[in-house]
Amino acid sequence: MAAAQANFDVIEGRGDLLGWEAVGRLDGKGSFCTGALIAPDIVLTAAHCVYAPDGTPRPPESLTFRAGYSRGTEVVAQRVRRWVTPPAYVQRPKPTHETVAVDVALLKLEAPITSSEADPFRLLQHAPEGSEVTVLSYGKGREEVLSREPSCAVTGHFADGILRFDCDVTFGSSGAPVFLRENGRLRILSVISSSGGGAAYGPGIAALVPDLAARLRNEEARPVASAGARRISVGGGRDGTGARFVKP
Repeated sequence: MAAAQANFDVIEGRGDLLGWEAVGRLDGKGSFCTGALIAPDIVLTAAHCVYAPDGTPRPPESLTFRAGYSRGTEVVAQRVRRWVTPPAYVQRPKPTHETVAVDVALLKLEAPITSSEADPFRLLQHAPEGSEVTVLSYGKGREEVLSREPSCAVTGHFADGILRFDCDVTFGSSGAPVFLRENGRLRILSVISSSGGGAAYGPGIAALVPDLAARLRNEEARPVASAGARRISVGGGRDGTGARFVKP
């Protein structure tokens, strides 16, 4: 199911969260994933996080992004206004090469999160095999705090842009950003989609995100029913097929 047990840095408290506020927990009805801001009002996560296990799309307003979530509190929380996934993505009972290759979603929030609350991350186009990466996630058993695996690596490139990592992921790590440092700045290379055989897998997102962002902008003209954004400071399975949306 997951790679060999790794050492994690626990990130909690405002001091430890400094610089990581844009990573947050994406909460749905009885379940959660991990996501990251890539624009003041856009969250990047895995496509399977916006579907129920039976393949039913989750209503956008049923999802809440909690930036910098830690033990019941967060820097800021916003409900999701709408979401988009690649047209080729189809929710399946188990991940396949075809689903992992396009397992990306963009979520439009009800209102922008200010840079003073959380500064969005930029994307990275490519990383050669052997590049050192960092994964931040809310995994099963550590879902109340953000945990960071500070050093794992890109261990393979596959057809359709799929990347393999030797990172330790588990249920709930779905959608977690995979970071690489470029010129001293952290950039998002991929998101965690699945795991197996001691490795984690994610799609190459650089080619997918621009099209999804364009679709999100185009769909803004459509009317949407919503319960509205809210800002709060206090927060209220599958078998071994990979990192998935889990019940806490």
